[in-house]
Amino acid sequence: MSDSMTSSPGVTALLEEHAGLEARLADPDVHADAGLARSLGRRYAAISPVVATVGELSAAEADLTDARELAHEDPAFAAEATELETRVEALRARLSEQLVPRDPADAEDVVVEVKSGEGGEESALFAGDLLRMYSRYAERRGWRVEVLSATESDLGGYKDVTVAVSAPGSDPDGVWAWFKYEGGVHRVQRVPVTESQGRIHTSAAGVLVFPEAEQSEIEIDEKDLRIDVFRASGKGGQGVNTTDSAVRITHLPTGVVVSCQNERSQLQNKARALEVLRSRLQSLADEAEQAQASADRRSQVRTVDRSERVRTYNFPENRISDHRIGYKSHDLDRVLDGDLDGVLDALRAADRSERMARAADEATHS
Repeated sequence: MSDSMTSSPGVTALLEEHAGLEARLADPDVHADAGLARSLGRRYAAISPVVATVGELSAAEADLTDARELAHEDPAFAAEATELETRVEALRARLSEQLVPRDPADAEDVVVEVKSGEGGEESALFAGDLLRMYSRYAERRGWRVEVLSATESDLGGYKDVTVAVSAPGSDPDGVWAWFKYEGGVHRVQRVPVTESQGRIHTSAAGVLVFPEAEQSEIEIDEKDLRIDVFRASGKGGQGVNTTDSAVRITHLPTGVVVSCQNERSQLQNKARALEVLRSRLQSLADEAEQAQASADRRSQVRTVDRSERVRTYNFPENRISDHRIGYKSHDLDRVLDGDLDGVLDALRAADRSERMARAADEATHS
């Protein structure tokens, strides 16, 4: 690694951006626009660790230079120089990893859709288990989960359910940074409650995850929409079935359908459904852009085919298996209770390694 790493053009540009963001965030007028302040705050939080590492590395390199000069005059300083060499190399490795391009949507909140698949009532019950798993994981991280629409099954599961998951503050690792790995087909192997012979059945549920889009990112023409209203169903307190407050919006050019019944008024449900529609359309646009990129430039973890079987939950063996990275563990009970750290950390590590390898390959061929 070059000794001039901290003065490379990319690092210099980041330092200048960090200083500019710091100045803007100190301006009271910026905070009059909550959306702008949140966006700037998240970007500032995202690059602050890089700036901190640059500062540590610059100081360590200066100390190493001094230690080498002293060791040349007095061998007693050789040990200190050796320690500093180790620290400098570690900091260079950390900075190299931090400079790998991040997913620009990592700080975003998400919309999660869970749909039952093959397996009938057992699949609907499993969809409910997945929703509970995600909700408990979100609770552990201090995130908010808002049910937007839900169709319950006869035994208490979900035929389909849509939730919004949001994180407070300006953490650079927002909800998308963790939940983006959940999209795909999740398979369960267990004895269903409807099985009288004790036989193990296999069923599946589909999970769709996409980052929430800002209103300015996607413009929607009202002429392209068909809006239907209907009575909300399921839990919701008094009046949930007495007014046509639930809203279903169909985007005619793409056929995307979204609905919302969580809010009390039709206007609120329409506004929330439009937010979800923007996110779905942004996700479709992103996928189309990725499809045009060459295969060696796409992350196998990042661009999950939604029809792909991504994970199996085996109840008899208390085992969870993620098929994308070969991850296995025998703590299924804990995972379903919201302890997803093990599998998500492994997925993030695989994603990070691939990004670093791709960046190194691009640097070699540039």
